[in-house]
Amino acid sequence: MALEEKINSDIKSAMLAKEAAKLEALRAMKSAILLLKTSPEGYSDDTEIKALQKMVKQRKETADIYKSQNRNDLAQTELFQAGIIESYLPKQMTAEEIKTEVAKIIASLGVSSPADMGKVMGIATKQLAGKADGKIISGIVKELLSK
Repeated sequence: MALEEKINSDIKSAMLAKEAAKLEALRAMKSAILLLKTSPEGYSDDTEIKALQKMVKQRKETADIYKSQNRNDLAQTELFQAGIIESYLPKQMTAEEIKTEVAKIIASLGVSSPADMGKVMGIATKQLAGKADGKIISGIVKELLSK
């Protein structure tokens, strides 16, 4: 089942179950997908995943802002929605899995200095797209190249 069909089905289920918070997150995802379909860049599974990852990141950053302003009620809502959206994304790799993949990339390129970080990051972000966060990849690449 395509992601959009699954979201539409889940919207109906959430409406019937009167799950307002879940419904809000689902409608936001549907809106993002509809915007992608009409965008000049085009629509693909990759752009769909990137859009959902961006939504999760935005909600987590917003939750951090709310927490810093002692608005835990709003932060919880944002984190709940981020969790709903994350459930539609592919499973994220663990730090150890990322470290293994980055080590393979470094070995295949034969690089060893931090100056080669750009080369490694270019390949790593393409290979791990949708499976790992860029900040985590960057941190691991820095760590492995500085040894």
